[in-house]
Amino acid sequence: MKSKDKDDVKIKLGSLVLMIFSSIFGFSNSLTAYYQMGYYSIIWYIITAILFFLPSALIFAEYGATFKGVKGGIFSWLEGSTNEKVAFIGTFIWLSAWVVWLVSSTQFFLVSVSTAMFGHDTTQSWHLAGLTSTQLLGILEVVFLVVVTFCASKGIDKIAVVNNIGGVFTLAIAIGFMVISLLVFILNHGQLAEPITATNLTHSPNPAFQSPIAVVSFIVYALFAYGGLETTSGVIDSVDKPEKTFPKALVTAMIAMTALYVVNILMCGIAANWNTQLGVKGVDLANVEYVLINNLGVVTGHSLGLSQSASLALGSAFSHFAGIADVLSGIAAAFLMVYSPIKSFIEGCDPRLLPKKLVELNKHGMPEKSMWLQAAIVAIIILFISFGGNAADQFYTILMDMMNVSSSAPYLFLIAAYPFFKKKKDLDRPFVFIEGTKKVWATTIVVWLVVAIGIIFTCIEPLFTGDYQTSFWTAIGPVAFGVVAWVYYDYRERKSDRVDEIAE
Repeated sequence: MKSKDKDDVKIKLGSLVLMIFSSIFGFSNSLTAYYQMGYYSIIWYIITAILFFLPSALIFAEYGATFKGVKGGIFSWLEGSTNEKVAFIGTFIWLSAWVVWLVSSTQFFLVSVSTAMFGHDTTQSWHLAGLTSTQLLGILEVVFLVVVTFCASKGIDKIAVVNNIGGVFTLAIAIGFMVISLLVFILNHGQLAEPITATNLTHSPNPAFQSPIAVVSFIVYALFAYGGLETTSGVIDSVDKPEKTFPKALVTAMIAMTALYVVNILMCGIAANWNTQLGVKGVDLANVEYVLINNLGVVTGHSLGLSQSASLALGSAFSHFAGIADVLSGIAAAFLMVYSPIKSFIEGCDPRLLPKKLVELNKHGMPEKSMWLQAAIVAIIILFISFGGNAADQFYTILMDMMNVSSSAPYLFLIAAYPFFKKKKDLDRPFVFIEGTKKVWATTIVVWLVVAIGIIFTCIEPLFTGDYQTSFWTAIGPVAFGVVAWVYYDYRERKSDRVDEIAE
């Protein structure tokens, strides 16, 4: 009877699929993919799912199953597979990805605020006291970051309600976009705004994605769409029959997620012709979601036989709804991310590696001093980019490239560590993805190369057009933080050795 009760609380296949899905899937990724590559993005999403998503998910599942009782997340995975130095550098780069996420997400948050208030993105026309729109937005981002850090350092229990409401609105947008797009498809008797042709499926309409190097660099965006895999294996010890259920759930989630991304990309083409709606001035990576949703509302109005003014009003209402949802989810995400990655990093590290003041928790259980140091670093990056004189669209592209590359770089460490992890003896492995030295190395090399090629091509692609600034900002995130981590670790190790010698 006890055994039955225990089995009843185990996570079943359906629940696990939903858990994996909710932690990885992002509705806006489909809209971004359509903006960058049109229908051509479908092929790359499928290739990335097969060569990266499935094998890396199974690798991380094995990590999570083996190190299930250890705090510190990926720090513990890397340390248990390689050594403390590699773990520190790899996890520090992982932390840097979230720092860059804060840089870019605060900018996108202001676009959401503008859309929630006015029904469309007006941030490019914001000016104050001689400041350009980009400069003013940078200052407002810093203000928002300071407010969030101050509030989050006092505890985050009060934002749970906001998080739930934002989640409901976001889910409603994803479902609503698909349902309304299908309605437009039916009302227009199957007529598509962007025809599905062999050319459209194998060629990007975006001038920025014409060269082979630019096309291959799109892999990073596809990787980002499947990002978060390392968080899904943490529950494997609570899964019912994990050796069968977990792989089955991953394959099911991969197929469902890839299919939904593909369907949503196709949905974009029902109401939006790329050249007419997206290939115009004023559309960028930050506001493309609202451009497409607003356009869907207008087209829906026309398809229903409404007047031009009523159709425009419907499009504006759609944009308002999307903006409100993004504002709510953006606030909740910002509160969570200013402390969660730092706290995980602190728990994983040996206390001797970090200054005592940075690892101290306040009465609310928050690493307040570390959070304010992070806020200062993010603020400096924001202001440096904002006052760099870039046009708005280039500014957004730089931020997105920084985030994608920085969030993808830690996978190079996690995947490369896998063969060394497999060589470790005396480890309890309740779940095994693959066996055999040759198979392990072959799988590792293929998955690692997919990530590495995507990162390298994303970094060097702007060089071929003379855009050295974008190339610099794209690569600087993981490289700079990796160097800082390396130098800092050596310094703390030498200092610790000196203290041990004195003690002896």
